[in-house]
Amino acid sequence: MAGNGVRGRGGRRPTLEEVAARAGVGRGTVSRVINGSPRVSDATRAAVEAAVAELGYVPNTAARALAANRTDAIALVVPEPETRFFAEPYFSDMLRGVGAGLADTEMQLLLTFAGSDRERQRLAQYLAAHRVDGVLLVSVHADDPLPDLLAELEIPAVISGPRSAAESLTSVDSDNYAGARAAVEHLLSRGRRRIAHITGALDVYGAQRRADGYRDALADAGRPADELLVEPGDFTEEGGRRAMSTLLSRRPDLDAVFAGSDVMAAGARQVLREAGRRIPQDVALVGYDDSAIARHMDPPLTSVRQPIEEMGRAMIDLLLTEIAGRRPGPAREAAPRRAVLPVQLVVRASS
Repeated sequence: MAGNGVRGRGGRRPTLEEVAARAGVGRGTVSRVINGSPRVSDATRAAVEAAVAELGYVPNTAARALAANRTDAIALVVPEPETRFFAEPYFSDMLRGVGAGLADTEMQLLLTFAGSDRERQRLAQYLAAHRVDGVLLVSVHADDPLPDLLAELEIPAVISGPRSAAESLTSVDSDNYAGARAAVEHLLSRGRRRIAHITGALDVYGAQRRADGYRDALADAGRPADELLVEPGDFTEEGGRRAMSTLLSRRPDLDAVFAGSDVMAAGARQVLREAGRRIPQDVALVGYDDSAIARHMDPPLTSVRQPIEEMGRAMIDLLLTEIAGRRPGPAREAAPRRAVLPVQLVVRASS
């Protein structure tokens, strides 16, 4: 390369001053060109860009970020154990969407788990030092203290799924209520009458909304929910197994199950098979997420598709907008922004 022969002694990186000397301009002019300022003539810009190319100059992004009071880093915080993160397709799909949203930026992504008190304390100290420009929160429970900490520290943040209808942070979610309604209406249309529901963890607002959709769909069909057919799970496969065992013991005549996630549906399927129940002949089964699990299950699982990767990209878009618009002082938006993405029922052989 042409620039290699003019590097500093010992192979060190050329400096901003050396670029300025080569281009015959001042240091400040070089800085303006590198940062895309319009206050530079075309001829000067061309001279600086030529000097940059000849010297092989690489801007010190860390120094630029420090000068601008930025870190060029975003934290993706998952308040769950690592084992759950790696076991559930939801999280990998979300991470893929977040990564795609950051692909054309200089931002670095830090993946952080905060499933224990110790991890939360360590994260709180890290965030208090303002070592990231913003935070994405995924899978947050109602009593999690992290969202309030972020608000207190005035760190830009976007949450995946609000904690409640009164969420104070900017949030991105899918239409959990509509998805649950579609699942139950589908089962009713197939002649199922004793439809059970394995909920997700009910301290998660999305799980509450799915339960609401389940109950309202039954009520609108003139069949109010039988609470003996509702059993809480925890979004895990083992939780699905436990809930299904309880439901079968209480209501052995059930003829359909709507599980609040594909992972729980997989656990329910095992129990149903062990009990000699055929799917879908004896018991129809519907999941939620439309993950790879749904497509590869035997029989393939009917599931509500939520656009998880798109949600990840939307979270990044909103967070970058908030970071770019953040100014010193107390002025903030009057109300948090909320994005709710549509869902789609994907019908397969399990129902």
